[in-house]
Amino acid sequence: MVRVKSRYLLCEINVTDRNKLFLLTEKDIYLAVKEAVARIHGDYGTAMCTRFSVKYLNAQTGMVFLRFPKMGYKLLWSALPFITSIGTRYPKTPCFLNCLHVGGTIRTCQKFLIRYNKQQLNRMLPSCKNKEDEKRVRKAILSCSVVPGAFENEPDDADDDDEEA
Repeated sequence: MVRVKSRYLLCEINVTDRNKLFLLTEKDIYLAVKEAVARIHGDYGTAMCTRFSVKYLNAQTGMVFLRFPKMGYKLLWSALPFITSIGTRYPKTPCFLNCLHVGGTIRTCQKFLIRYNKQQLNRMLPSCKNKEDEKRVRKAILSCSVVPGAFENEPDDADDDDEEA
């Protein structure tokens, strides 16, 4: 039996109004990506999109995990910049997808997301106006930190050639 290898893309959904993120569902994102691939790459892209799936969507942060087959993920990844709106309802949500990380496992994408969130919080720290804000940001940084040595005992995938966007 042969194992089907996949690539996971960690993408950030950027919208002008953050409240519109709560209107999005995994199905909406799936349909938007599939439509963009069909529009850009035609029948070949549609055929490569058969095993594509949305693994996770966080409507509060706008983060989404997309899973693609390894052999065609670059083709499908190239269609992501052409997504300008997402939604099945008439007033579609205008947005774009920003690919942050490509990984061989969902676990490597999760590790990257923790590091990314920590960097974003550290960038927010100098812009705090008072001690109360600074205390909240420091607490958020500590809450998203990985305990040192937590991932050392578990091996990563051997075929995990991580690429950053």
